[in-house]
Amino acid sequence: MITRIILCLLVWFVAVREVGAQLPGESSLVLRPGDAVRLTVWRSPELSGEFAVLEDGTLAHPLLRDVRVTDVPLSTMEGRVRERLSRLESNPQFVIEPLVRVTVGGEVRQPGLLRLAPGTSIAEAVALAGGVTERGRLSRVRLVRGGAVERVDLANPSSGWAQRSVHSGDQIFVERRSAIFRDYIAPAASITGAVVALVNVFTR
Repeated sequence: MITRIILCLLVWFVAVREVGAQLPGESSLVLRPGDAVRLTVWRSPELSGEFAVLEDGTLAHPLLRDVRVTDVPLSTMEGRVRERLSRLESNPQFVIEPLVRVTVGGEVRQPGLLRLAPGTSIAEAVALAGGVTERGRLSRVRLVRGGAVERVDLANPSSGWAQRSVHSGDQIFVERRSAIFRDYIAPAASITGAVVALVNVFTR
């Protein structure tokens, strides 16, 4: 009985560590150019909004343009924003939310660039891109991350990929489901028809 309890505790501990490794915490999350920040300043709508992180690492904010937010922990970024806002108003109250850039393409209904909250799963990113089309194949998804390509199976819950968090710069491509008639027979019939038409022209 005691051995079983110890084994259960070990399994739980390993699972918690794996989840923690997948979800970027305050100490590990850093922003990169192309990401964004959603800033909400209490009673100051003119200072609030969603602002992109520029190539030089600063915010595309008209009054916080000199605040560098890349390659630093979230706590450091918050401190820099607080220091800059303090020049504009005393004791500023604000909430800052980092957003990472992710590209979702292929057989999804609304392909394009998304800026998502850290912790958003790969499956959620596909859903936010409108979900897959009728030609989409969730079992064959390509994830490009850091120059490496991973084959992801979002149709199989046991694979664990659907719940994994997106990273800044991820590119997710849903591949097309193959159809014999559409992909092979129809194009061949078109080519055959074109050849017959040409033969008729020359024989006349």
